[in-house]
Amino acid sequence: MNITRRDFGKLTLTGLPVATALLSSRELLAAGAKPDSQFAGVWIGVIAPYSYLSERHTDAQTILGDIVSDRISGCEIEALTPESYAGCPPYDGLDGNASPNGAAMFTGARRGPAGVRRAGGPPAGARRGPGPGRRAMTPEQKAAMAKAQAAMTKWRLAVPMSKFESFRSMYNDAGVSIYALKLTLAMYMHDAEFDYAFNAAKTLGARALQMEFPDGAGGDELTDRIGQFASKHKMMVGYHAHLDAKPNLWDKAMAQSPYNGINLDVGHYVAAGNHDVVQFIQKNHARITTLHLKDRHYPTIDNGSNEPWGQGDTPLVEILHLMRDKHYPFPGSIELEYKIPAGSTANLEIAKCVAYAKHALLT
Repeated sequence: MNITRRDFGKLTLTGLPVATALLSSRELLAAGAKPDSQFAGVWIGVIAPYSYLSERHTDAQTILGDIVSDRISGCEIEALTPESYAGCPPYDGLDGNASPNGAAMFTGARRGPAGVRRAGGPPAGARRGPGPGRRAMTPEQKAAMAKAQAAMTKWRLAVPMSKFESFRSMYNDAGVSIYALKLTLAMYMHDAEFDYAFNAAKTLGARALQMEFPDGAGGDELTDRIGQFASKHKMMVGYHAHLDAKPNLWDKAMAQSPYNGINLDVGHYVAAGNHDVVQFIQKNHARITTLHLKDRHYPTIDNGSNEPWGQGDTPLVEILHLMRDKHYPFPGSIELEYKIPAGSTANLEIAKCVAYAKHALLT
């Protein structure tokens, strides 16, 4: 099945009227219209707040409203939103930099579709660490980062899990389940902070903890340590890769622990020059926690540019059909990264992605 550029523009109207898409979450819930984004047995969710960061908000209630208005019933939530809801210290300074909306993360930050910093990773497609695209921190910045890390650790070791129970109830009552928590762990963290990450994920109802794949010196040591805690808590960890994604990237981590797995970004995998994404999913499906769904070109076209769904080289329809036909249990998470057209919004573009997936899965 081939969905054209014109078809993609029309898909907002396919089972998802624009009038419905623009209703507030309060209006939808008042009408008893809880979201349902499972189609033919495949669960389509969204990465939040990242996919909505062009709207420049990250608070729990607003993000929930965004998800409900897009008729989505599941999400991968980034730690910024539930931790802020639970009263954590400011995220600013955790990576040695200031951010425009407090979304910086101590592991580095990448930018979203509108140039907003994203919690939990480096610039999209870039290698993590200081690297050529990132200035070395000044002594003052290092001191500020150490102070922010210490404050976050102290808070995490004291916060009651009831805060996350409340967050989960708020989302579940609106018809939205949290299937993954994105929180990147690091070697400097205490064992108790590792336990905290898994306990918070379980309390939120998540099936998996997600994080950036560590690279550079100490990366193997870190995945081994994380794998030990994942085994202890019996929860899968999905490691996300960018343009360093290759078919064997996850092999050592998966050998270290049966709970070390793959958070496969199908767009990045294609943009990294791999032509076997469908075969890779078939081979590794038992260790995949979620798929990140986006459409990118191969690197020979505009350096693997992001495109509206159906306009890149990522075989999204074939991937969705594989998930449906093989009854794979992992969800597919919409990750909005292509440029939002003039006159549109993140909500409307995500609604188009939902409609695209629904159309593909039901035909």
